[in-house]
Amino acid sequence: MKVTVSISRILVGALFIFSGLVKAIDPLGLAYKMQEFFEVWAADGYFKSLMDWLHKYATGFSVFMIALEVVLGVALLIGWQKKLTTWLLLLLTLFFTFLTSFVLFSGKIRACGCFGDCIPLTPIQTFSKDIILTILIICILVGQKYIQPLFKTITGSIIVLLSLIAVLWLQFYVLKHLPVKDCLPYKIGNNIIELRKMPADAVQDKYEYSFMYEKNGEKKEFKVTGLPDSTWKFVERKEVLIQKGKNNTPLINDFTFTTESGNDTTENILNQTGEYYLLFIKEFPGDAEWSATISFLATRDKSKPLYVITAQRKEMNEMLNFGRDPVGVPVFSCDGTAIKTAARTNPALFLMQGPVILDKKSWVDFKSITHLGGFKGMTNK
Repeated sequence: MKVTVSISRILVGALFIFSGLVKAIDPLGLAYKMQEFFEVWAADGYFKSLMDWLHKYATGFSVFMIALEVVLGVALLIGWQKKLTTWLLLLLTLFFTFLTSFVLFSGKIRACGCFGDCIPLTPIQTFSKDIILTILIICILVGQKYIQPLFKTITGSIIVLLSLIAVLWLQFYVLKHLPVKDCLPYKIGNNIIELRKMPADAVQDKYEYSFMYEKNGEKKEFKVTGLPDSTWKFVERKEVLIQKGKNNTPLINDFTFTTESGNDTTENILNQTGEYYLLFIKEFPGDAEWSATISFLATRDKSKPLYVITAQRKEMNEMLNFGRDPVGVPVFSCDGTAIKTAARTNPALFLMQGPVILDKKSWVDFKSITHLGGFKGMTNK
């Protein structure tokens, strides 16, 4: 039993630390996934007011959950407050199991985001992982007497506190800047146009179609291979999914730039030669963010075209081009979800060359951009 508890302790502790750190490099990813859960539950009528409130504070909730994972993993490995730590781990794992089972059996959410965007797992993989974790933690709970603290209480408390400070600092740094490890389709070096295409090995969904016709007050269903003559009147078409496809969604989806008149100008922008900027402003930001953005627009390298991409085209166009200090930049609409996937800060700036992303900057780093440096793509010239 002692060996079983020791092995379980190492596996659970290491996995919780790893899982927390993988998500800590991009806490907004978990926040957006949480919002997806809250939206689905609110739409289903479950505690709508509470779900709306949680949706609003999803980022803070994400930071807390990630920090809790890491701290509990560290506490378990060093044997700090073993009873409290083990019970909290069990409660947290049961909560995760509930989430993964909802993903697996409801089909309303594609993935739970247990390891962030860097290690995508299928619903069945995440559910199985949580079941195994639950069993291991129960073993640890039963065999608590075999857990010996590695350090004295005060030393263990300091280690746990330092781990908490470290994971919180990492998350707040990333939230202000950009993910330290970019696992999204919009990472530096990626070709946006290529990733908007359907994967070469895509398998499309297969449907079986039938057609409802009516004649002399009688309705009858026909297969596509045996349609009736012209004396029958068409009523409706039915389709039934008979085989679910796989890998049939482009990595970059719903990423479209539209003009005021609704024209799609995505290909024209992304296919141009030379370097240019894409400035993503999902919605009107705070004062500090806006000040940094206006300062950059006023001092930027104007030999490079710049396009503003936003989910609030009308309002942003009025502020930038018809406000007190107009800067004269073209503004295009884009889906808000696509923007927050591409740009983890609001605003964020991409340096592009054709469809290829050369570099990315958060608004807080706009000051580091000069006409001769600050961007990798520019310093490599």
